[in-house]
Amino acid sequence: MRAVRDRCVWTQQIDHRALVAYLEEEAAELIDAIETGSREELREELGDLLWQVLFHAEIASRDAAAPFDIDDVARGLSDKMIRRHPHVFAGETATTPEEVLVHWNAAKAAEKSSRTSILDGVSQRMPTLALAQKLLGKAARIGASPDLSAKVHPRDERAGATHPLGGEEYSRGQRSGSGPPAAPAASALGPGSEAELGEALLALVATARAQGWDAERALRERLRMLQADIRAAESGDLED
Repeated sequence: MRAVRDRCVWTQQIDHRALVAYLEEEAAELIDAIETGSREELREELGDLLWQVLFHAEIASRDAAAPFDIDDVARGLSDKMIRRHPHVFAGETATTPEEVLVHWNAAKAAEKSSRTSILDGVSQRMPTLALAQKLLGKAARIGASPDLSAKVHPRDERAGATHPLGGEEYSRGQRSGSGPPAAPAASALGPGSEAELGEALLALVATARAQGWDAERALRERLRMLQADIRAAESGDLED
């Protein structure tokens, strides 16, 4: 990597920010290799992602104000993993995955003691659905989970049936053969598997498209409300 940085004119003009798009692309390709690719593709994509780490570390090593190199990165990671696995390296006991998480979270809390909110460190660049799942977990930890039970399966009062999407437009689209695709029948408790959940989410996105709505934006805006509620709960201002 050092030789490439020294001798490649394209590489020489790249900085951390310019690499972000490539990092996102390589991470996406690695996910594809993990989920649908071969062992050879997985090995290749792991190497491509590692190249991104090496690239960033080499750029950082030449920073005049605060340089660090790949050895510093590896050393910091090693120290962190030792701290977060006291049941492996420090004589603590963890016989279940839950106990492992207790040790991990305690070590992480000590490392991040300067944080003032449970939301600190949560990246807003996460895919919106992943961010939603993350924020719901954070909210549950402090007892600020939103009540979504009445909003999952609205009832079509005319037909007396419960649909994953509900609403007049959706029902009319089903009857006419137009509009968004129907999701599989779901119980009052929601989808019974990840496959059914995928169908329900796809149907919701199809409804958004049919209505001219932006599904990502809609969820982002709802997540902003959830984050405001979490911060209010942390400060004791959330109304019961």
